Amino acid sequence: VQLQASGGGLVQAGGSLRLSCVASRSIADRTDMAWYRQAPGKQRELVARITTNRNIDYGDSVKGRFTITRDDAKNTVYLQMNNLKPEDTAVYLCNSHHYALSRKDDRDYWGHGTQVTVSS
Repeated sequence: VQLQASGGGLVQAGGSLRLSCVASRSIADRTDMAWYRQAPGKQRELVARITTNRNIDYGDSVKGRFTITRDDAKNTVYLQMNNLKPEDTAVYLCNSHHYALSRKDDRDYWGHGTQVTVSS
């Protein structure tokens, strides 16, 4: 599975960006989609995750500012980011987790990421 992320860029603090991630195969069944981010010198952290059943989790630092949605007909997951802060600066990575009938066959896929830079 290939994941193509887009929508990053340079924005001033308080601004907004919308990230998109398109998968090369259907995500409609047994597939969680998520956004992670990684800043220089820091560990990769979960930003937001949305399951097939639309259950959603957010990282504590983005709650109330970011919104994750998915459009299974377009094999796409979105991340709407509002009220951006300089500490949101990172490479944002798209992830898909495919659940197989047997857990040992579950698979994770990653895109190359898109850079988000927030200036103060």
